Amino acid sequence: MIRHVRKKLLSTGAIGIAALVTGLTAMSAGSAVAAPAAGEDDDFPYAVETFDYPNAAKILKEQGIALRKGDGHILLTDCLDPDKDIQVSTSFQHPGQTLPGRYCFKVTGTGKSGYLSLEVPAVYSVMTGDVSVRASLTADGRTESVDVGKNVTKGLGTGATPPGTPPYLVELRVTG
Repeated sequence: MIRHVRKKLLSTGAIGIAALVTGLTAMSAGSAVAAPAAGEDDDFPYAVETFDYPNAAKILKEQGIALRKGDGHILLTDCLDPDKDIQVSTSFQHPGQTLPGRYCFKVTGTGKSGYLSLEVPAVYSVMTGDVSVRASLTADGRTESVDVGKNVTKGLGTGATPPGTPPYLVELRVTG
């Protein structure tokens, strides 16, 4: 009788162990299929900042000013905006200008830094509010930088040293 019980237990145990091994194998195989391959989720798309001015083509068409690149701290604004910080005067007239011959900019953030690469033809002065700027102009193959202090109107290009080729304003940089 003991032999019969022992035989029964051994066969039942063997079946149980076989079922357990089969179940574990199936679970490990199933989890291997469900897990993503190493490095598969590591290939996220990267955001690359080019610093291109948003809607530059539209602004060029509507207002005649080429805004190239910047850090987002100098923004084109309406010249009727009382919060404008920089006003650029030009002999270039475009129907999209709010005030003929003028382009205005607002400085965002702390007001202590900002950069904008642009092209404004025939510039003759820059007027500042509570910021000081460095304006870079190019004419006849030469580039010249001029510092303009806070709350100052400064003659540049044709407004400073006529005659000559009317200069392009190519960069504004907030210096304080």
